[in-house]
Amino acid sequence: MIYPILEYDSTREAFIEPSKVIRPLDMPGHCVICFFKEVVDKIVTEHNAKMLVENRWEDGPHPVYEIEFNGQRLALYYPGIGSSLTAAILEEVIAFGCKKFIACGGAGVLSKDIAVGNLIVVSGAIRDEGVSYHYLSPEREVVANEIGVNALVKTLNDRGVPHRVGKTWTTDAPYRETQNKIAKRKEEGCLTVEMESAGMMAIAQFRGVIFGQVLYGGDDLSGIEWDNRGWQSRKEIRESLFSLCANACLTL
Repeated sequence: MIYPILEYDSTREAFIEPSKVIRPLDMPGHCVICFFKEVVDKIVTEHNAKMLVENRWEDGPHPVYEIEFNGQRLALYYPGIGSSLTAAILEEVIAFGCKKFIACGGAGVLSKDIAVGNLIVVSGAIRDEGVSYHYLSPEREVVANEIGVNALVKTLNDRGVPHRVGKTWTTDAPYRETQNKIAKRKEEGCLTVEMESAGMMAIAQFRGVIFGQVLYGGDDLSGIEWDNRGWQSRKEIRESLFSLCANACLTL
């Protein structure tokens, strides 16, 4: 291959293989990956969470916690931002012992009729990032795990929460989301754009674990000019989304 990113190597064991360098912990099988750090901090305080592992990186710790939720053990953590970091941390949490994941986060919307706070269950992702190409052979898209999608859809339906199911566009370069690329992704059926979904789904497939993700509508990229819409200030949406994901995760 001319381009290194397309040189997929199907060798199962890496030089630094997580299962060989990470010792498994007494870890809940279910885990919520929450991209809202302030929500994780609040849950940790209110539920008197137990820190299972500090998991320190060069930018600081990325601790994994355990709480009791609806009478069951549940792990949770904040994964950082961007496909490279979130992918590496997901690898480690899988090696620690978690096998069933539901992630919640926010995303830019590519359609103006998706209001701030509207929920999108991710059915697949356009692979416009780097991580997924190290885990799956080159393809344009990665398809979400059906079990994870169904768990989220059922939880939302049971609670009467409106939502959509659709594709997202995962990119490493938010400042290179050009009008041409946005138009093409909309033609391909993408409802949102974010930075992590494709990589995390690829890892889940490679490692044989269950992964589902729900996003809430954030900033608007559908018009002539970008509209932030104050999406990161929606405290109630972000907190309620964690609870919905926890309930969905524990049904897996």
